[in-house]
Amino acid sequence: MGMTVSFLILAILTLAGGVAAMTLRRLVHCALALAVSFAGLAALYVNLGAEFAGLAQLLVYVGAIAILIVFAILLTHSSETELQKVFSPAGIAGALLALAVFAVLAWAVVSSGAAHSAASVAAPQTSMREIGFALMQRYVLPLEVIALMLTAAMIGAVILAVRPTSGSEPAETQAPRNPELRA
Repeated sequence: MGMTVSFLILAILTLAGGVAAMTLRRLVHCALALAVSFAGLAALYVNLGAEFAGLAQLLVYVGAIAILIVFAILLTHSSETELQKVFSPAGIAGALLALAVFAVLAWAVVSSGAAHSAASVAAPQTSMREIGFALMQRYVLPLEVIALMLTAAMIGAVILAVRPTSGSEPAETQAPRNPELRA
């Protein structure tokens, strides 16, 4: 069971993007690191022979979800506060709990016979063309409904982000900040 160099590089890229998304301080940087992790996952799918899953990951998660997250962050006027502490007792306890859960899950996967028997099962021979025809013929209505819902959500996010806050006056009625410009 040897790993190829390309798989190892893509796995490191995906993990680095995920870790950066969790640890960076600025929200925009976290969203961009999440997009890198999504792209690395798409490349892993393609590397493993699941071309449709890789292209769907690239189109849906990198092309839509990650960009939507970045736009939502940039369009909302949030007052981002910098964290004072890097490590907290609750964070350390959470990291230890996550490592314990990972160790138990890894032990369960390795000790079960399902991992070894899954390698002997033949993969279904469905091509991307067949999946594309199914999406564009049989499942075209749900696909269009999802597209309309995502478009409506994006329009709603833009409207909420552009709407002035209740305490501020509209831009036309505000006085100029420079006293020399006042008439």
